[in-house]
Amino acid sequence: MTADLKAFTGAASRSLDRRAKGWISQAHHAIRSAMNICVFCGSSLGAREDYREAAWRLGKTLAERDIGLVYGGASVGLMGVVADAALEHDGPVYGVLPKALADLEIAHDNLTELHIVTSMHERKAKMADMSDAFIALPGGIGTLEEMFEVWTWSQLGFHAKPVGLLNVAGFFDGLERFLDNLVSEAFVKQAHRSILCADEDPGALMDKLAAAELPKDRKWVDELRR
Repeated sequence: MTADLKAFTGAASRSLDRRAKGWISQAHHAIRSAMNICVFCGSSLGAREDYREAAWRLGKTLAERDIGLVYGGASVGLMGVVADAALEHDGPVYGVLPKALADLEIAHDNLTELHIVTSMHERKAKMADMSDAFIALPGGIGTLEEMFEVWTWSQLGFHAKPVGLLNVAGFFDGLERFLDNLVSEAFVKQAHRSILCADEDPGALMDKLAAAELPKDRKWVDELRR
């Protein structure tokens, strides 16, 4: 092969590579313009096989409904299961992971996009910004903290995005009774309690999220103005 032909071949290859990257970027942009649901869940599998099976069904259902999955970016526990299920069924999956956790080599290496951020605060803000609704699977303190924070943001009017619990094998029954008691004791309004819906079936829960009508009054601001 002559030097001129090698140079031409190399230039053509680089041009195709740039064009391919551009097409991929455009495709990802188009995907991100569709609906995304953020899933909070455990970095452990939990004690019951029911939890793993529910995480798989949720990821599968998201993909089948052409809904993007936004989650914490890890490959372990229920986080890895829900991501793997969505990917196996050709769904887009966007992970957001703090660098400190990525350095521990728990990042999922097969995602549509993986965003590495500097802190947990940045992680939660980015996940919320990328999402249209939120679902909590069974999990621990981190899962509950993330769910309560986005629910609080909705209550305060910082966003208008519904929040749901995938109540696997009655996992959230006790929490729901506790939250109902907050209403009874006049610490939470029923309208704001109703922002958080629940169902044991992923599809039914997504239907509830899609039909949710969020209250227009903001808890503190509207009360102070009265």
